[in-house]
Amino acid sequence: MTRFSKDACLEDLKRRILSTELVPGSDLDEISLTALYGMSRTPMREVLQRLMGEGYAARTPNRGAKVASMDIAVMRTFFQTAPMIYANISRLAAETWTGGQIDDLKTAQLKFAKAAKANQSEEAALANHRFHAIIGDMAQNAYLEAALSRLLIDHTRLSQTFYNPSSPAESNLVRKAIEQHEALITAIEAREGALAIDLTIQHWDLSRDQMERFVRPDPLPVNVISLKDNSHAV
Repeated sequence: MTRFSKDACLEDLKRRILSTELVPGSDLDEISLTALYGMSRTPMREVLQRLMGEGYAARTPNRGAKVASMDIAVMRTFFQTAPMIYANISRLAAETWTGGQIDDLKTAQLKFAKAAKANQSEEAALANHRFHAIIGDMAQNAYLEAALSRLLIDHTRLSQTFYNPSSPAESNLVRKAIEQHEALITAIEAREGALAIDLTIQHWDLSRDQMERFVRPDPLPVNVISLKDNSHAV
């Protein structure tokens, strides 16, 4: 059995949550997890506490920890809040980035573009998560960065649909997202805050409809027959 350190266990659970391998709202059973990761219960409790503290999990009365929910109330707040936070983060990033942060952002973009072009949905979603987290670091605003970190958990889970295109039109959207990342890097590097805001809103609008499919899937493929024609049905 492979034995995980606390940090390695934490990172693996984050990955599994972000990829939706651990589905939203599912239980994080302490006993099962200690067996899976070859850990005792005390360090596992510390890992679960950290997951809850960072917004990946929540505690339920008498049931322990569970993966953070993505119910209707959560999703309504997400879609209302995300564009405001992302736009302001991008503006501040353009104004305040320092040192080698641009190089870090470009490196993250290379990984994102490679995964997205290969239709590797999980890898692309995780790389996109890293890309936007770096922009959050660049903004140097603890309040907005805390909000961004929580938003990115749900954004990454939702984007599994966006980076799994099922038609040429959807593949074009993914390619457009790659191009928008490149343009955003250029705007941030040039310290063009207003342009960074515009590009961020365009980027949000590009993927919003596809992400909404996660919580509003296509109707079931059944034939609809009028109630009038079936008034005798029970």
